[in-house]
Amino acid sequence: MKHKCPFCKTDEDILFSNSLVFALFDNYPVSKGHILLITKRHFDNYFDATEDELKAIEDILKQAKEFIDNKFNPDGYNIGINCGEVAGQSVMHLHIHLIPRYKGDMENPLGGVRGVIPEKQKYEKW
Repeated sequence: MKHKCPFCKTDEDILFSNSLVFALFDNYPVSKGHILLITKRHFDNYFDATEDELKAIEDILKQAKEFIDNKFNPDGYNIGINCGEVAGQSVMHLHIHLIPRYKGDMENPLGGVRGVIPEKQKYEKW
């Protein structure tokens, strides 16, 4: 029985690819330039990636960052991977979010990715 995975059957505009990973703009971007890195092999969890896949992810991540730097000139980045439904994963195919951040895109960004649990995001700065 075939699975219905939007990343396995994508024919969207691929920005970058290598033999194991491809990258494209997120259809529901958090910010201007938000890119998804997606493994070509269908599996859901980052911790199940092979060493070769991890290297391929890193290679595409660097290309995507350089592309975003040149095209959108962000002030920072968040890199996110949701592993499992309770962590917010909605497509059960490994994908990494590269989210450009811009000064003023939120009032107080302190805590960054800790914002996945909003009441845990704010803490005293060192």
